[in-house]
Amino acid sequence: MRDNGWPADRIDTQHAHSARVYDYILGGRDHYPVDQEAGDAAVREWPAMRVAFRANRDFMNRVVRHLAEKEGIRQFLDIGTGIPTQPNLHEIAQEVSPDARVLYVDNDPIVLTLSQGLLASTPEGRTAYVEGDIREPDAILNAPELADTLDLGKPVGLTVIGLVQFMLDEDDACGLVRRLLAPLPSGSFLAMSIVTADMAPEVADVGRQYTAHGMTTRLRTRAEAAEFFTGLDMVEPGIVPVHRWRPDPAVAPSIRDEDIAAYGALARKP
Repeated sequence: MRDNGWPADRIDTQHAHSARVYDYILGGRDHYPVDQEAGDAAVREWPAMRVAFRANRDFMNRVVRHLAEKEGIRQFLDIGTGIPTQPNLHEIAQEVSPDARVLYVDNDPIVLTLSQGLLASTPEGRTAYVEGDIREPDAILNAPELADTLDLGKPVGLTVIGLVQFMLDEDDACGLVRRLLAPLPSGSFLAMSIVTADMAPEVADVGRQYTAHGMTTRLRTRAEAAEFFTGLDMVEPGIVPVHRWRPDPAVAPSIRDEDIAAYGALARKP
């Protein structure tokens, strides 16, 4: 792994981290041997994992483009950003509208040290980064960077992509997402991808591998995924496997449902 000048005293290189494992499986370079070990163990359990991870990333790309192009959203609050991967959320939104503004939030110090790629905004728009945890929503909502970046008098796209599988029942993931959505005005949107074993039972084995490497997971059924969107107006096609959410027929590869591990959905706050 190349020398990035990361603050070694803040980055735990002895235990796998979900963002770095995700980076490794997607072919990135910003991970440690412990993350590679965890990723390899997971892929051995379910060889389709790379396909599933890429489909999840592609879902994020499509849902953000839809929000920018079709719904007119110019502000985004991205929770659980992960290691920068091209294209980043702001690059998609600002390609549609150069004045789009994005606040990224993650709790891994490695994301902060690599955040230059997240902060390369267009002159017309703005991006900012907050080191925060979804389990502490008030700290995120009260962060000065949020007030400086987003206007909560206008609709916001709240994106929570591939995150809540690391939250157990006692964390009250639904309640935390609702807390983040609460101050956002009518016309805001919630976009989520939610990991499941509904399409591929082998994903449960992947979850056990993650847990064995210190990354406790909680998979959710479609009915459990629907709870996050209670009281919101679903955008068609509703809650579907991520590769089936408004695929681009010009570029969509042939992907089997059984190679997918997440539901994707978008809903509007009335």
